[in-house]
Amino acid sequence: MSFLGILLDSLASLLNFILQAYMFVIIGRAIISWVSPDPHNPIVRALNNLTEPVLYRVRKALPFTYTSGLDLSPIVVMLAIMFLQNFLVRSIAQLAHNFG
Repeated sequence: MSFLGILLDSLASLLNFILQAYMFVIIGRAIISWVSPDPHNPIVRALNNLTEPVLYRVRKALPFTYTSGLDLSPIVVMLAIMFLQNFLVRSIAQLAHNFG
C-alpha cells in the first residue's frame, strides 16, 4: 500500500473512532437527561460542555419547537453521525483502497 493509501486509511479509522466516541457521549447525555442530574457534577458538566454546542445548533435548525419536553436533537445528531460514518468514512477508506 502506498504512503497516501496508508494515510487515508488511518484518517478514515481516526475519523470513525472520533464519530463513534461522540455518539457514545450523545447517548450518555440523553440517558442522563432522563433523570434530574446534579448540574455541578463534573461528569454532567463535561457531557453538557461536549454536546451542547452541537445540540443547540440542531435545536435551532429544527423546524418545530418541542413543547412536550421531548428533545429530538440527540436523535438528529446521531443520525448525522451514522450518515458520516457510512458515507464519509467509507468514501475515505475506499479512496485509500484505490491508492493501495
